[in-house]
Amino acid sequence: MIINVRLLGVFRALAGKDQLMLKLECATIRDVVQVLAESLPKEARAMLSDPELNDLCPNALVLLNGREISVLKGPETAISDGDEVMFIPVAHGG
Repeated sequence: MIINVRLLGVFRALAGKDQLMLKLECATIRDVVQVLAESLPKEARAMLSDPELNDLCPNALVLLNGREISVLKGPETAISDGDEVMFIPVAHGG
């Protein structure tokens, strides 16, 4: 399947582009994040996954076809051919 991935903010800056097409043989948001993390610079990987906390996308909102994945099935949300996945960085303050 082929999906469109849109990158905003710091993700766009690190990737050097705002959009890319991924050809995948997988079926969930978790799989998309893993493939995307492998294709981006190391700095972006930490924003997409925190292995110590076992947290997927701790610094990003992830939308599937315009809907935030937390209102779907989170990282286990199924994707289909032609879907659009968007990564929006979030800022945390203290």
